[in-house]
Amino acid sequence: MLKTARKTTALSEMGVSRDTLHEMYELMLMARRLDERIWLLNRSGKLPFNISGQGQEGAQIASAFAFDRQIDYTLPYYRDLAVVLAFGMTAQEVLLSAFGKAEDPNSGGRQMPAHYGHKAHRIVSQSSPVTTQFPHAAGIALAAKMSNDPIVAYTSCGEGSSNQGDFHEGINFASVHALPVVFVIENNQYAISVPQELQYKAAQLSDRAIGYGIPGETVDGNDFAAVYLAFQRAVTRARAGEGPTLIETVTYRFTPHSSDDDDRSYRSREEVDAARLDDPLALFEAQLLDEGHSDADTLAAIAERVRLEIQAATTYAEEAAAPQIETLGLHVYDESQGGD
Repeated sequence: MLKTARKTTALSEMGVSRDTLHEMYELMLMARRLDERIWLLNRSGKLPFNISGQGQEGAQIASAFAFDRQIDYTLPYYRDLAVVLAFGMTAQEVLLSAFGKAEDPNSGGRQMPAHYGHKAHRIVSQSSPVTTQFPHAAGIALAAKMSNDPIVAYTSCGEGSSNQGDFHEGINFASVHALPVVFVIENNQYAISVPQELQYKAAQLSDRAIGYGIPGETVDGNDFAAVYLAFQRAVTRARAGEGPTLIETVTYRFTPHSSDDDDRSYRSREEVDAARLDDPLALFEAQLLDEGHSDADTLAAIAERVRLEIQAATTYAEEAAAPQIETLGLHVYDESQGGD
């Protein structure tokens, strides 16, 4: 199992307010509790599928907050629940998508769960083929550069899909044209059932940046402040016209690959239990308390607010209307032509 040297960067080095740290914590907790709720709904037969980001929420929230979430674009991968929550999606919207309901803002109930896309929040729709979002991010960044629009694009993938051709094509194009993109590899150490030692030979995946002539950085995904600062550097560089950066966040996937997977066939319970000792949610909570940025009563109030929001969102989404059968052909054929 890939390990980074354990260190903890003080939250004060981030230079953000106490209120912002609480917002970060609330969104990280929301991502974890919402994912847990979706698993329960799946196991009770109410939802068809889940693909989880448990264990990766710290790196996701820390990275998202380094962007300007009012103007920047995100092209996430399927485990990026915490990222899309940070960019503006709500628990209700996520559950509407999971249930495949008509009000689902991602696709009107037509995409698989965790295929995020929300125009109002500049979350660009993804597809099931992995890492196709990398060339898309380069294209958005090219359009921004051509129109002098000061946005930066975030796009991510797992370490397994970083071996796909789209990964290299997207980064190469963005590097040649010095485009404002931050490319992210969330290294959770397993490509479905394949451990990292059978996926690639490099000591760290950020070294791939050398071949494109851009900066690369590997950071411990459980060191919240270190992740934030790494992304802050990359976003600042991109917005200044200095081109893309490749960042690898080293995390661990606590759950099976998806709700259809049994990870006991390829990794031991002892390994998973050991990884859970570095749970990013627990580490961030402890750091908030230990460094005096919060107190137990405040965090308990946040937890209760999250619980109530998820409960209300579950009820709403479960009772919401399914898409009408008459809409089956929408966005498939050209409706403007009329006729039978």
